[in-house]
Amino acid sequence: GNRLVIASPHPLALISPIIENFENESGIDVLVFKSGTGEIISNVLRYPDTAPYDILWGGSYTSVLPFAKFFEKYKSCNEDAVHESYKNSEGMLTRFSDVPSVLMINRKRLGSIEVNGYADLLNPLLKGQIAFADPEFSSSSWEHLINMLFAMGNGIPENGWSYVEQLCLNLDGKIQQGSSAVYEGVAKGSFAVGLTFEEGAANYAQNDSNISIVYMKEGVVFTPDGIYLLKNARNPENAKRFIDYATAFPVQNYISRQLNRRSVRSDIAIKQLFLPKDLINCIEIDHKKASACQNEWISEFHNLLFSQESPENSENSGNSETFHAKNAAAGGGVQK
Repeated sequence: GNRLVIASPHPLALISPIIENFENESGIDVLVFKSGTGEIISNVLRYPDTAPYDILWGGSYTSVLPFAKFFEKYKSCNEDAVHESYKNSEGMLTRFSDVPSVLMINRKRLGSIEVNGYADLLNPLLKGQIAFADPEFSSSSWEHLINMLFAMGNGIPENGWSYVEQLCLNLDGKIQQGSSAVYEGVAKGSFAVGLTFEEGAANYAQNDSNISIVYMKEGVVFTPDGIYLLKNARNPENAKRFIDYATAFPVQNYISRQLNRRSVRSDIAIKQLFLPKDLINCIEIDHKKASACQNEWISEFHNLLFSQESPENSENSGNSETFHAKNAAAGGGVQK
């Protein structure tokens, strides 16, 4: 029928206005399944012959790359306007926005502690005050894990694990279930600092002088997220219309001006709230290697986190999506 089913991990503030305008302009009824990238991909794998959705809208390039065979080849009519480095060269991985990993700071909670990058998160005074989501379920946390391995390993991810081990100690056994719990936890003062993505931090920083964005001095990885057509989609033509719509100038200009996202188009400038790329220590990573090692690296992270002893009387952050590693290791913690 005249419908479209979209699965997306994006915040509702991004999803709702774009979907509403698309419905009004196209006359297509859109159903949205809102969940984390990990759960959405799990559902796709569970029903490989009958796609449960028409489109996955969101999910970082590195997160989706290992599952490229489940997506149909389609290039939008807007490919000519996309930055050269973000072209859909694979045929099925259309980029939607340019997303750097950042640190989000709550100045009041942080006090006089200096935080300019990953190394500063090992300060003993920050123990238990750092918000980080489980990279198995949060694509933004998965991107941070990749970022820190390459940045702290000086380009060799295997050399970055000693840093990750120390960070796990300073997490004090606390792990968030989803990306939103990180930036919401920092915004309300449950944590002093969070490892998140630029939009999540910027949505609060633009209205609250207490919140600031830090681009890690050791290096920042920019990874595009995308919009992907699933194989065996029930509404493929409507899906293609949405991909074209979401990558066109009006929507891309809107996400840049109103929704704190960096466009993948070369004809749209970034918002003044953001630091230009030429002022950031941008580092390149091997996306194929990171994708190939995803299960291995997440497993190693869990081993390091769950091996840490969490004090029995440690206070929960007050966030319902916060879990202690000790409990999670015992089977009572992180759930999809």
